[in-house]
Amino acid sequence: MPDAVMLFAAGFGTRMGALTAERPKPLIAVAGRPLLDHALALTAGVPTRVVNAHYRAEQVIAHLKDTNIAVSVETPEILDTGGGLRHALPLLGTQPVYTLNTDAVWSGPNPLDRLAAAWQPDRMDALLLCIPLARAVGRSGGGDFALGPGGALMRGGDFVYTGAQIVKTDALAGIGEKAFSLNVLWNQMAQEGRLFGTAYPGRWCDVGHPEGITLAEEMLADV
Repeated sequence: MPDAVMLFAAGFGTRMGALTAERPKPLIAVAGRPLLDHALALTAGVPTRVVNAHYRAEQVIAHLKDTNIAVSVETPEILDTGGGLRHALPLLGTQPVYTLNTDAVWSGPNPLDRLAAAWQPDRMDALLLCIPLARAVGRSGGGDFALGPGGALMRGGDFVYTGAQIVKTDALAGIGEKAFSLNVLWNQMAQEGRLFGTAYPGRWCDVGHPEGITLAEEMLADV
């Protein structure tokens, strides 16, 4: 399994409205603790942990000051998920890494454990953890992917990407843009038949919008 994880915490959180006027989205509290801390709890067993930061970066740095977690600050511009991951590679190393979004809450088994159990690096360049739309709490709109034979991922379908994956980072060096989405990397992998997914058996809540806070707290209380 990977020994490094990238936690994405650099976004502006615009869907949160006034809640992110003075603080970054990862520091918004859900069930009594910041979203970032919910995500960090899932990664406790990973030796190398890196959090990226841009909007209100000083607050993220202060929050982590008494930990051994590295912060990859993106300045002067935000780099999106792909650019942010590439920017953090000196801290993460050259081997495959976990990545985890910090604007979601989970109910069920540890998502990184599920990824590690299904990871087959000989045939996969990325393994995305997906959840059926019916169990994606707070999700608006349709799904992201369909799971094909053997777990091959195709665009469209009723599976939602949860924001957790294992990904090889070698191909990031060949992408010309400075700021870009991980979708650019995934599209390349899909063309080569190397993009895969696995299903999460629990529940997952999108906390990218204010309503998601209440929904997440209700989900966590319903155990």
